[in-house]
Amino acid sequence: MNLFYHFGEYLLLLKKTFTKPEHRKIYIKRIFQEAQAIGVESLGIIAIVSVFVGAVTTINTAYQLVASWISDTVIGSIVSDSTILELSPTIATLVLAGKIGSNIATELGTMRISEQIDAMEVMGVNSAGILFCRRS
Repeated sequence: MNLFYHFGEYLLLLKKTFTKPEHRKIYIKRIFQEAQAIGVESLGIIAIVSVFVGAVTTINTAYQLVASWISDTVIGSIVSDSTILELSPTIATLVLAGKIGSNIATELGTMRISEQIDAMEVMGVNSAGILFCRRS
């Protein structure tokens, strides 16, 4: 019985999440604000992580290619190609997923503890629709 109760609550949450928004213009404006806050403000940490990943990759590549006939420019070319093509998108995605996920979880947890979500429900506002639109 407990499984069916929680599954029913989940279906009701999905229904509330995908209902038609009351004020579409406000939602669109808010989505762009959140994209700015989540995406653009994360560029600093991406730059820091990328510098360190590039430095470690350079050191490892130079250590592995110890030969007198391999010049430093070849090592630089290998590192830049491998970092830009393969490693940077993966590392950037992982860092962004961790940072954005923790930011969203922290904000929603703070809203739950300070009873802001309960206040929205008391006012009759579709809290699930607002919160999921806010962070999508």
